[in-house]
Amino acid sequence: MKLIILDRDGVINADSDDFIKSVEEWVPIPGSIEAMAKLSRAGYTLAVATNQSGIARGYYTTATLDAMHEKLRSLLAEHGGKVDYIAYCPHVSDDHCDCRKPKPGLLLEIAQYFAADLTETTVVGDSLRDWQAAAAVGAAYAQVRTGKGERTLAGGKLPADIPVFDNLSHYVDSLPGTDT
Repeated sequence: MKLIILDRDGVINADSDDFIKSVEEWVPIPGSIEAMAKLSRAGYTLAVATNQSGIARGYYTTATLDAMHEKLRSLLAEHGGKVDYIAYCPHVSDDHCDCRKPKPGLLLEIAQYFAADLTETTVVGDSLRDWQAAAAVGAAYAQVRTGKGERTLAGGKLPADIPVFDNLSHYVDSLPGTDT
């Protein structure tokens, strides 16, 4: 199985320090839906691992989150693609859960769902916590500049050998067999 795990906010859709709180605020980054559809059509299994503390903060409900994810699925279907699994953490840091990135719980949930070996998986993210979660389970990691990507890169805490891409589309274009 060729499994790729994507962070959501900042990788697939525009991010906001004020949270993405509604379906209307959930706006894909140009090219991201098409890139995901390319992966799907090329035989990759796609999963999303996303921190969604806005639920615990009372900014939106799980029903609103589900509607955002339905919008993602619908847009992907229009391009002949699909997302195979979405894992999210609804907690804030003070909840001390095991799922909130940088902890690896979301990635472990995805691995269990697919019976996948995370050391054969790539995580694509825009933040230090995405890389930390990937590193905790031995997954490969690719950094994008979108979302919090530039800020993360400027922080200098990622290893120097991490591959960096302008956006999800450029990452996908670097993979073999995605020219479908």
